Amino acid sequence: MKKDSAGTVQTRDAFRSKFGFIVACVGSAVGMGNIWMFPYRTGQYGGAAFLIPYFIFVAILGFSGVVGEMAFGRAMGTGPLGAFGKVMEMRGWKGGRLIGMIPVLGSLAIGIGYSVVVGWFLRFLWGSLSGSMFHAADVSAYFGEIAGDFGSVGWHMAGLAVTFLIMALGVSKGIEKMNKIMMPLFFVFFLFLMVRVLTLGNAGEGYRYLFVPKWEYLAQPKTWVFALGQAFFSLSLAGSGTLVYGSYLSKDVDVVGSARNVAFFDTCAAILAGLVVIPAVFAFGLDVSAGPPLMFITLPEVFRQMPFGKVFAVVFFVAVLFAAVTSLMNLFETPIEALQAQFGLSRKMAVVITAFAAAAVGVFIESADMVSVWMDVVSIYIIPLGALLAAVMFFWVAPRGFAREQVQMGRAGKLGKWFEPATKYLFVGLTFVVYILGIFYGGIG
Repeated sequence: MKKDSAGTVQTRDAFRSKFGFIVACVGSAVGMGNIWMFPYRTGQYGGAAFLIPYFIFVAILGFSGVVGEMAFGRAMGTGPLGAFGKVMEMRGWKGGRLIGMIPVLGSLAIGIGYSVVVGWFLRFLWGSLSGSMFHAADVSAYFGEIAGDFGSVGWHMAGLAVTFLIMALGVSKGIEKMNKIMMPLFFVFFLFLMVRVLTLGNAGEGYRYLFVPKWEYLAQPKTWVFALGQAFFSLSLAGSGTLVYGSYLSKDVDVVGSARNVAFFDTCAAILAGLVVIPAVFAFGLDVSAGPPLMFITLPEVFRQMPFGKVFAVVFFVAVLFAAVTSLMNLFETPIEALQAQFGLSRKMAVVITAFAAAAVGVFIESADMVSVWMDVVSIYIIPLGALLAAVMFFWVAPRGFAREQVQMGRAGKLGKWFEPATKYLFVGLTFVVYILGIFYGGIG
């Protein structure tokens, strides 16, 4: 047990190391947006030219938004429900906990939808191991059977079971330990796949699609809009998961350095995925701009045509399953933490309640059409709103100088004058822009 500065005994679970915290945050950030959205969106909006605004926004959001959510959670020692309440109380206001329900429910809702996709990954992994995916007459029909109403209940429940069994072990023994295993293996597996793809005929067309710049796209506003959306959602800015992970962080950790590492490795994962997915698709003359079907129709077709495709399919689906489960743990940790911290429930009881809610709702949105609508609504209207509210709470509602003090904690060098303009104005402004543009375009992330 530990004592805080006021001498209060603390029994709250926490990350045991800075590395464990960083790798867990990387695990939350690396997900489907990196693996299927980033590659085709890069090619769609100018190849290497798209990377310029993308890198700019990753740097801005990493050094403002990710830093802010980490420091906010650490400062308050709790998730959004408690953190929003404490900040409002600093001003003598009420209603903070009620406002904090928005990112909590948003995290739960996106986790419910994401868990359906995790079930699909498990089914495709089994299909790769058993050979059923390779023996199917048509990959589209194979996926259609899985992605229909109640089409993958067993696999869906298995994905939830794996995720919540890990989470029942706690932060250090469950989330931290499994992220330390899954995320390094994710990078190892994708490096292995990248080497294999290099040897495919016509793969060069895919590399040209990704990295030959079409500079004229930089003059198109949509390139900048979707680069912003890609960076924002890829870094898991939602006022929920990163904030909760920050609440488990010790006071001596430099959150600026941690955020830099998260942004760097998240970007590496996106580039690595691009070097695997796009050249492989080009090598077999398939549709690179297929969007979500790229993962479950186009790539399986690539593996069916590739020599030793069964081996590479297994490696691929294990890797994406690791990325998906680490993200799912982050999403469900927000409601679990809220049930523990705000309602006094035990860890196991909070896990059981969240698991029941996820299964009871998720089973009714298993069709591809239903889960797509569900995820669009949540990601457009709730997730960026949660990030915006967290930013306003930390950078505007909290007393003047509070955010700087909390971010400075554990940092050797002094924060520069850039901090307030980059956080209070630029990040809050960009988050508002993401929210409005998401509604206007029907989703940008």
